[in-house]
Amino acid sequence: MSEACTHDCGSCSAECGERQQESLLAPENKYSHVRKVIAVVSGKGGVGKSSVTAMLAVLAQRKNKRTAILDGDMTGPSIPKIFGVTGKATGNEEGIFPADTKTGIELMSVNLLLPDDTDPVVWRGPVIAGAVTQFWTDVMWGDVDLMFVDCPPGTGDVPLTVFQSLPVDGIIVVASPQELVSMIVEKAVKMAEQLKIPVLGLVENLSYFVCPNCGEKHAIFGESGLEGIAARYHIPKMARLPIDPQLAKLCDEGRIEEMTVQGLDELLDSLLED
Repeated sequence: MSEACTHDCGSCSAECGERQQESLLAPENKYSHVRKVIAVVSGKGGVGKSSVTAMLAVLAQRKNKRTAILDGDMTGPSIPKIFGVTGKATGNEEGIFPADTKTGIELMSVNLLLPDDTDPVVWRGPVIAGAVTQFWTDVMWGDVDLMFVDCPPGTGDVPLTVFQSLPVDGIIVVASPQELVSMIVEKAVKMAEQLKIPVLGLVENLSYFVCPNCGEKHAIFGESGLEGIAARYHIPKMARLPIDPQLAKLCDEGRIEEMTVQGLDELLDSLLED
């Protein structure tokens, strides 16, 4: 470091130990005050990431926490359908108003901005990533205790944008039991490690099926690898969720807020800790 250093790294091209990395965090909307942001990710699609996001939000709302969901899955947005929200987003010159679910969970999704829910989002990666950032900067979220960000599967543009542009406090990784999925899960965990985002929990969805006649558990998709991955990467909290036809029915009908789900309470309590 030069003796003449002003500590203004933005005006200096020198490489030194004192050089600070420029923050990529996007500014929060002036009408927003979000206390904690949790990203929900998965290594691949089809493992129930959006339904787990919705369940965590419902449980947090039941604990009288002001809860919100930012739907970052632009090409496969399912959060509005899960909650039965069909209206379109509105706004004014100050920004966009989030939609409210029946129990008061705030949410924003690209489907609330499209003329028709079935219209495809045919955008390139950088445009999609930019739209996710705008959901943070342009939406007037108000006072929120806990925001969940439903990320698209994989380790591409959008998860990277979420991790770098939003003040993410930690991530939850959702997986199913197959060995291949476990390998893909590790990619998501390693991405979070590289970006210095703590992995707060691992949810194994579709972990088993309980026979309605005898009550025996059956590992339809193979034996659980949850404990091994959690131990390898020192992930503090785990949850195993069964295959639940009733839950799937509630999601299809937009009635997720009527769910009765066990298995996520300990994980959620850890997220609510200061």
